[in-house]
Amino acid sequence: MNYLAHAWLSFHQPEITVGNMISDFVKGKKQFDFSPGIQKGIRLHRAIDEFTDTHPATKQLKEFFRADYRLYAGAFADVAYDHFLGNDKNEFASASALRAFSASVYAIIEHHISELPTGFQKLFPYMKAQDWLFNYREQWLIDRSFLGLERRATYLQESGIAFKIFSENLEAMRSCYISFFPELKLFATHKLQELLKD
Repeated sequence: MNYLAHAWLSFHQPEITVGNMISDFVKGKKQFDFSPGIQKGIRLHRAIDEFTDTHPATKQLKEFFRADYRLYAGAFADVAYDHFLGNDKNEFASASALRAFSASVYAIIEHHISELPTGFQKLFPYMKAQDWLFNYREQWLIDRSFLGLERRATYLQESGIAFKIFSENLEAMRSCYISFFPELKLFATHKLQELLKD
């Protein structure tokens, strides 16, 4: 899953949110440099990623991108999932609800900014200024995100067709999300309860 999903599946708990958002920037034993609450957010992020990567709906969604993007198909699938989440009325009743949630996440991150990994500190101003969490609901940001993935991929030549694949298969991909996200949310709920008992 991508940033919006990881933020949303932190269930409004500040330290869990921080850990869930920064996990990709924390390698190995570095996780133990953080407070226990942030460590639990990092562990929740990793459990969410494992559940996502092994789910049949994710495997189906990746197939749309696999021929052109091979091992990177999962990264494109994660961005697509955030688009569907941002437009999911079962999760965000309105655009204003998503905007308010996004603002609350930025405020949490700003409160902890000095504690966070350098890579995330550098990324965060762009995330906030461009309001990524809210704008994942918009297709223009999905297009931009796909292009960014292509530029950053080490073994991938830019082809610029990811957004075309997304647009042409939008409803089929949405069906993957619909069959997947409720199961992920239930899993994340139980996983967080388990982590909080530790």
